[in-house]
Formats: sequence, structure tokens, C-alpha cells
Amino acid sequence: MITSFLAKALGRNIVITVAILLLLAALVPALNLLTAPDHPLHVPTYIVSLFGKYLTYALLALALDLVWGFCGILSLGHAAFFALGGYAMGMYLMRQIGARGSYGNPLLPDFMVFLNWKELPWFWYGFDMFWFAALMAIVVPGLLAFVFGWFAFRSRVNGVYLSIITQAMTFALLLAFFRNDMGFGGNNGLTDFKDILGFNIQANGTRSALFAASAIALALSLIITSGIVRSKYGKILVGVRDAESRTRFLGYRVEHMKLFAFVVSAMMAGVAGALYVPQVGIINPGEFDPANSIEVVIWTAVGGRGTLIGPIVGAILVNGGKSIFTAAFPEFWLFALGGLFVLVTLFLPKGIVGTARQFVERRKEYRKAREAEDARAFATAAEPQAAE
Repeated sequence: MITSFLAKALGRNIVITVAILLLLAALVPALNLLTAPDHPLHVPTYIVSLFGKYLTYALLALALDLVWGFCGILSLGHAAFFALGGYAMGMYLMRQIGARGSYGNPLLPDFMVFLNWKELPWFWYGFDMFWFAALMAIVVPGLLAFVFGWFAFRSRVNGVYLSIITQAMTFALLLAFFRNDMGFGGNNGLTDFKDILGFNIQANGTRSALFAASAIALALSLIITSGIVRSKYGKILVGVRDAESRTRFLGYRVEHMKLFAFVVSAMMAGVAGALYVPQVGIINPGEFDPANSIEVVIWTAVGGRGTLIGPIVGAILVNGGKSIFTAAFPEFWLFALGGLFVLVTLFLPKGIVGTARQFVERRKEYRKAREAEDARAFATAAEPQAAE
């Protein structure tokens, strides 16, 4: 069964992309750790962390592409799943600080001591163990997506209405996590992390390991997503996207199809959030901002929705451009982002990868047509000679 799944998942483009990601997972840490700072091939630690962050964004965009590109669900709430995964990892990192915090409390994080909390809330128990935090980074977003999707899809909420309620969900969580009495650090969130799995989180080796983990997680997620969309279920999922009523009429439980894709996508977003937090060093309610979800949509559209590789390319290119553009013209970035989305919608509706794929397919068709035409011309020219 696993062999069959991998055989379907590993198409030519997927294999190339996975190979590139695995190569980067080995090469970038090696160039960071094994070369001198003045070596021309040396990769500085800040670049390692920056591109590690880009890879987590790429994983988030890939998660959105599963539901938007192949199921037709335009979710404007994926930032919520990303942030919940980030908070799960942030809670683990806060528990690792122990007595090294500003107030020296071995059990309570600094913000709880400042707010005069007397004991650790029940939902913080277990987060002193990495495996539990990693599990919660997947389970909590998946559970939220299951509950939300169960009610939304059974009620047959579609289109713009579904997009609006996903954004409302994200905004509700934003307001909730801003409250100090929620027990998640309020407006300031969780920060001042020290260790992860016993290693200094600021050390070069740890930063390189987090980059490698991000690249490997993205590669594995790409294989899983490719296997899903290339399977029989994936074909039905595309049918739901293109003709939901007809698919329902054929006897398929459309709500179950959507729910599975939505839950898997949320889990992938949670993994992205869990990898993001130790690399940036903070998680706060701002990650729930609905504008973040809209940015993910733009990354996916720019790269090419429904292509799997396109969202990865779009996330890296747009965020790379953001880093450069905000340094030069910080006040114009949002205008540039909006303009980019408009230009892509008007002139590259299939995105960068989708348009490139379409161009290659047309070239192949043109070449085949020319070969067929040449063959007919050769046969026509050969007939008189055969008659003689």
C-alpha cells in the first residue's frame, strides 16, 4: 500500500523538488557550520534562519493549495492553524526556560508571575515534553479544523460565505489570545526562548538543524500531498471542486471529502507554525491576523494554485521580495503586494508554475503537430515514387 502510494506521489517534478529540498537540508547547514565566516561559500546564520522561515511559509502555502487548488475551498483562516501550531511549540519552549526567567520561578513563565498567577493552568501540563508539544502542534489545529469543517460542510456552506466564516474564526481567536486571562501571554505572546531539546536555540548548530528540519518537513509534506491528489480520492476531490452538485449526485459524500482535505491541510499548517516559532524566537496573537491568511492566498496564487510546487515557489519569491522591498521602501510594501496580486490575476491567472507548465505543454503539442505534419508530407512525397 505504501509502495503504491509513493509510486503515485513521486512524479518527475515532485522527485526533482524533493531532491532539491533534501540537498538544501544537507548543503546549507554544512556551508554554515563547516566553512569559515570569510569563506566565499559561507552561509551566515541569519540567512539560514531567514530561509528556514521561508520554508515554513512554503509549507503553509502548500497546505492551503491542498484545499484551495484541489478542492475549491478558499480558506482565509489558515493563519489560525499556523498560529496554534506555533503556540504549542512556544509553550514547550517556555517550559524549558525554568528558573532562568527574569523572576526565577522554576514552574511559571515570567508573564504568569507578572500577572500574579499562583499555579500553572491545566492546559500547560505536558508541554514540558517535546513529543507532547509536537503532537499538540498537529492535533489541536486538526481538531479545530474537524469541528469547524464538520458543521460548515454539513451545512453546505460554500464559496465566499465559507471564506468569510474562516476569516471570522481567525479573528475570534485573535481577540481571544489577546486577553491576559487566557494564559498565553496576552499581547506580548511567548518569547525569550532558551533551549530546544537541550540545545541552545541561538547556537549556529541549532539554527542549521531547524533549517534542515523545515526542508525535510516540506519535502515529506509535498510527497504526502502529491500522493493524496494523484490518488482516486484526489480525482474525486477535483470533481468536487469543478462540479460539486454532480459529484454529490453520483453518490459521493462530498462533505466527508472536504473534511478530510481540510483537516490534513490544517495539520500541515500546524507543523509549519511549530517549525516557525523557534526560528523567529516569538509567537504572539499577531500571527492570527486575518491579513496573514490573505498573504498566504497571494503566495499560492502567484506561484500557481493547483500545482503543488507553485505555492512553494510563490511563498519563497514573495517573501524574499518582501525582505528586500521592506528594507528599501517599507511604507510601500502593501501597495506592491496588492499590485502583484492584481497583475498575477490579470496576466498570469495560472501563476508562475502553472503558466510555465502550460507553455511547455503547448510546445509539446506544437512539436507533435509538426512531426505529424512532416510525416504526412513525407508519405505524400513517397507515394508518386512508389507508383513509378
